[in-house]
Amino acid sequence: MSDPYLLAMAEFLAPPPVALSDRAARRIAKVLSGEPAGSMLRVAVNGGGCSGFQYHFEVTHEQNADDLVIDKDGVRVLVDPISLEYMAGSEIDYAEELIGASFKINNPKAIASCGCGTSFSV
Repeated sequence: MSDPYLLAMAEFLAPPPVALSDRAARRIAKVLSGEPAGSMLRVAVNGGGCSGFQYHFEVTHEQNADDLVIDKDGVRVLVDPISLEYMAGSEIDYAEELIGASFKINNPKAIASCGCGTSFSV
C-alpha cells in the first residue's frame, strides 16, 4: 500500500494500541480535578505482584517524548514504550462493585491474573 491517502486512512481506522473506556475517562477526570493543572495519569507495568507483573497508576506532570498518549474527554493518559509491549490491545476501564471500585485493565495478553486484579502474567 503506497497510496498516501490509503495509508492515512488505515492509520486513522486502526484500533488504538490501548483504549480508554468512557467510565475510566470520567473517573480519571474526577481524580485529576483535585490535582494541579496539566496533570496526567501514567499507567505502567512493573515486575512484581502475585502473578509476575503488576499495573502501576501515578499522577504526573511529565510526559516523555516516546510515551503513548491517550487523549479522551479532556483527560490524558500516558503509557511508556516498555509497558506498551505488555499492554498492547488492552482497555483501561473503571469498575464499581460491592467490594470496592478500581481501575481494571482488560488485557488480552494476560494469561493469568490474581484475585486483586492488579497483577498478571503473560
